[in-house]
Amino acid sequence: MTKIINSNEELIDIDDEAQNANQQIGYAWEEEYKRSWDVLQEDEDGGLKHTVEHLQSRKRKRLERDTSIIKRGIIRHMFLIIDLSEAMLEKDLRPSRLDLTLSYAEQFILEFFDQNPISQLGVIVSKSGVAEKLMGLTGNPMDNINVLKKKNIDTDGEPSLQNALEMARSSLIHVPAHGSREILIIMGSLTSCDPGDINETIDNLVSENIRVSIVGLAAEVQICKLMCKKTKGTYGVVLNEAHFKDLLFEIIPPPPVSIVKSKSELVVMGFPRGVNESMPSLCAWYDYACIYRNAVKGISNL
Repeated sequence: MTKIINSNEELIDIDDEAQNANQQIGYAWEEEYKRSWDVLQEDEDGGLKHTVEHLQSRKRKRLERDTSIIKRGIIRHMFLIIDLSEAMLEKDLRPSRLDLTLSYAEQFILEFFDQNPISQLGVIVSKSGVAEKLMGLTGNPMDNINVLKKKNIDTDGEPSLQNALEMARSSLIHVPAHGSREILIIMGSLTSCDPGDINETIDNLVSENIRVSIVGLAAEVQICKLMCKKTKGTYGVVLNEAHFKDLLFEIIPPPPVSIVKSKSELVVMGFPRGVNESMPSLCAWYDYACIYRNAVKGISNL
């Protein structure tokens, strides 16, 4: 098939142009799979030694990250906030931002309770300018995983960072002060639809010692960076799928205990005291024991 495009009768094969365009875009089925072989890079001799050493060094770095002597808490209360806006449908992370986030979230929950067995975790999602609590604070990891699997996870509109933070804050302010209060946000959108001034929410989080950490999937957002800095959390933007998992799993070890909470506090406990009374009295155990014996005798006489 040909077409004349100018007066000089220059001929262009449109079929060749369409074929070249398809080669540049790629096949549709390729978008469903992760090209893991693209990560491998051969050295000058045609070997993969450099790539293997790089992968091993990343694993060693992750294992040796928490070898320093730091006082950490063992009781943690955390809410995991997941962005369900339309931005999560982007496929710059394979197979998509949403699918990869849900997969890593399940792994994160299992590993979190493995390293923090007496902690609690809840799940909140945000889309269309509102926030929804899928699961409150619980110590059972399967409760959170099942709600992510069974719940109809769909995307819509923009997230509301302020509404999600306020919902998590309203639950965290009631937990005991001896445990940490944390919020982890996985955010793929660059915008947020908030009903009020989010700076007031940040100030409330700081005053209530709630640590906020954010993993961004798109680009760095100034308000997110400021929030993490004020609340003494961490903020990172993913580069690829492996970096996404590294940033997420960095939050699993307990955070260092602040100076204010590092002081040892005594817990008030009660013990029975021996009291000498001038008049004889019956204890509650004796009364119940007599009632039980009399009931048994009555039944046996029937």
